[in-house]
Amino acid sequence: MLLTEGVKQGLIAGFVLDRLVPDPQRGHPVALFGTVAGWWERRLYRDSVAAGVLFVGAAVVPVVVAGTRLRGPVATAVTTWAVLGGSMLGREAERVADALERGYLDEARTLVRGLCGRDPSSLDEDGIARAVVESVAENTSDAVVGPLVWGALCGPAGLAGFRAVNTLDAMVGHRGDRYERFGKAAARADDVAGWAPSRLTGLLAVVAAPVVGGSPRKAWRVWWRDRNAHPSPNSGQCEAAFAGALDRTLGGTNVYGDRVERRPEMGDGPPVRPADIRRAVRLARAVNLGALLVAVAR
Repeated sequence: MLLTEGVKQGLIAGFVLDRLVPDPQRGHPVALFGTVAGWWERRLYRDSVAAGVLFVGAAVVPVVVAGTRLRGPVATAVTTWAVLGGSMLGREAERVADALERGYLDEARTLVRGLCGRDPSSLDEDGIARAVVESVAENTSDAVVGPLVWGALCGPAGLAGFRAVNTLDAMVGHRGDRYERFGKAAARADDVAGWAPSRLTGLLAVVAAPVVGGSPRKAWRVWWRDRNAHPSPNSGQCEAAFAGALDRTLGGTNVYGDRVERRPEMGDGPPVRPADIRRAVRLARAVNLGALLVAVAR
């Protein structure tokens, strides 16, 4: 669809609402969708790819169809507010930074669980900081840039559909015996939906590097060189660009319960320190604003 004036106004208003109106503790639309998707999973689960395809269709298609019924700037604004998670992401990251700055390592370990799936029990301050910065980089695309891109392309249906796919990926798209086959469709759908947003996120992070004292030229070099080093075709775009813009090194060994992943390092700078969390949040906010400007441009 063409970007109508109503969709444009709705995207801008929803973006502002995300900054001003905190997400409710209960009854958030994304959480409600997750509950419904969990109901579908319990009924459709089989250890097969076909069952996973059926699950994705059953969960996403009704959301997209409902989105096509929404019209006007108010509906678009409410949908945009519901699916954007940039403000919450920044607040949660800054809470970890606060805990580290006060010397409350155990509290920081507890808080970081809300940002990523890795086991923080053995992480020191720098390890926690790296986990937060990598999560901010990846989720800037998933929680802000992606919805805005798809909202500009398809209106409320694009906003809701992208968020639905991304939520399913978080639920079942990870590795493990239970979801190795069943979760493959959700993971692939998320890869496709996030392909363009992740690359836009990388480009915007390069452009916004001066906001955190970085060099766009250096950020571009790191992004272009390291963006495909990550096992995820989309996360690597974001993390490499943030590493270059922040002039820090991301990547390394991550522990997820009993699973250990050793990821290539990205960047040329020193390791991430706790002070870099706030820098990453500032960079993410600049990227978010840039994404909005791109989304509503004619």
